Amino acid sequence: MAMRQLPLAIGPVPEPTFDNFLPGSNGALRAQLLALAENATNVAGAPAPLYLWGPAGSGKTHLLRALTQHLQAHGHGVGWFDAGTPQPWHWSHDWQLVVIDGCDRLDEAGQQAAFALFVEAAAQGTQVATAGRLPPVDLPLRDDLKSRLAWGHVLALQPLGDAETRAVLRRQSDERGLLLPDEVLDYLLTRFERNLGTLMRLLDALDSYALVNSRHITVPLVRALLAEPDLAPA
Repeated sequence: MAMRQLPLAIGPVPEPTFDNFLPGSNGALRAQLLALAENATNVAGAPAPLYLWGPAGSGKTHLLRALTQHLQAHGHGVGWFDAGTPQPWHWSHDWQLVVIDGCDRLDEAGQQAAFALFVEAAAQGTQVATAGRLPPVDLPLRDDLKSRLAWGHVLALQPLGDAETRAVLRRQSDERGLLLPDEVLDYLLTRFERNLGTLMRLLDALDSYALVNSRHITVPLVRALLAEPDLAPA
């Protein structure tokens, strides 16, 4: 059966942090990124940039958000950009970190803006953290931008395996006080992509749907949720 992705329109999810990142086999990478966060403002000169890469749902955006949250919690300014950020991209001298997410989706104007941010960050000694679905050499980008992304820390994220994904869903449901039967877990894991963002949104939607309908979470309830017009699979 083909895997599906769901554009679920539900409420806000918890703010991504290093503590609620679910590392799986990425524990060492998480520790390295946390150490980089701790030292982001203590490095003389321009610090080496960071580039995270991996498939959708592997945690790239979560870790960039966690890095952003960590610095902001310590009173540091952060500039956040991605392919959907309107042009022009303006620099602020208050930033200790510049983030560019979704580098693989940057159009020509976005690539020009991203390159300009790299140049300014190097001049100001500001940390740059970026992410994309492919390693720098394989990105469909201009060569001078690819060289900037490839210089520094290039870290590959591994998606969670089946057992790890099941454990994550079980833990998240337990934290919500939900009873998630094994047959529901089996149903979710055999019909939907191993994309934690999608699965967490689906879990949130199931929580709300079960509460509104005063029902336990079962496979028929999951089917009923997916039959709702505004939650239909793409």
